[in-house]
Amino acid sequence: MSRKRILSGMRPTGRLHLGNLHGALKNWVELQDSGNYECFYFVADWHALTSDYASTEQIRSYTLDMIVDWLSVGLDPEKSTIFIQSRVKEHAELFLLLSMITPISWLERNPAYKEMRAELTDRDLSTFGFLGYPVLQAADIIMYKAYGVPVGVDQLPHVELTREIARRFNFLYGGEVFPIPEALLTTVPKVLGIDGRKMSKSYENAIYLRDRGADLKKKVESMFTDPQRMTKKDPGRPELCNVFTFHGIYSPEQDVKEIETECRRAGIGCVECKRRLADRIIDGLRPIHERQDHYLGHMDEVRGIIEEGSSRAAAVARATMEEAREAVKI
Repeated sequence: MSRKRILSGMRPTGRLHLGNLHGALKNWVELQDSGNYECFYFVADWHALTSDYASTEQIRSYTLDMIVDWLSVGLDPEKSTIFIQSRVKEHAELFLLLSMITPISWLERNPAYKEMRAELTDRDLSTFGFLGYPVLQAADIIMYKAYGVPVGVDQLPHVELTREIARRFNFLYGGEVFPIPEALLTTVPKVLGIDGRKMSKSYENAIYLRDRGADLKKKVESMFTDPQRMTKKDPGRPELCNVFTFHGIYSPEQDVKEIETECRRAGIGCVECKRRLADRIIDGLRPIHERQDHYLGHMDEVRGIIEEGSSRAAAVARATMEEAREAVKI
């Protein structure tokens, strides 16, 4: 029986952090290693232009860094197709066809569109590209006739819009050119930044996958804890402490239980708790850092992986576009 195909991607807008690792990449690796899926993972460099069109200087370097980090966390080019969106020009062609049939009202009701316009007030997002990025996203997904798209709950509207666009194409042009993709809901751990807000490059509160040694320890030392615990003598509330949340990810279960007990009875201070966490994160990231060192020292290997993956993706895309053109009769 053939494996079901899944697809996901990331925009190259900066360095990857622990939120990316635990919110998406670990799940990608698990899906890849399960053997149940044919996995396509891509760097969405055209999508980076939707909000960063005025400052494109670093997109290429961010793209290479992103793929190095993907390989370092365990994505395997022998098991997954790893590619760059702009290397497969058929994405742009399908985007054009889909843009002809997508009602503007569908795009204007997109909750992420409204949220990002409110959040990114330092940029002019009154562009067709930004309004229409869900159409490009739909083209990315249905190009590969993906069975499913791994997403968190907050991304469900994107997948639903893709489903509507695929249905509309099939209805207008007959047949079932594009299967209707499913949302593969993933459980995302709550990974906040060092200031207690969502971990984000724009908030400058992230622990990055490239952070090491003293830099990493300094960030952990500055993490917010229980706001009502003013001194070591005050009992803590670990359920409200971001440091304890990270212990749940990086520390052994027995240590987590001990820290919870000691925190509640003021048997351990925040300084010691953070010191232990920093050591655990360093240990947890060590295999990733070792693979980073390898790939950063062998960039020709990385470029070869990109070429091979993009070639594989393009072969699928060419076949899909032949069907789409035939359906539209152009």
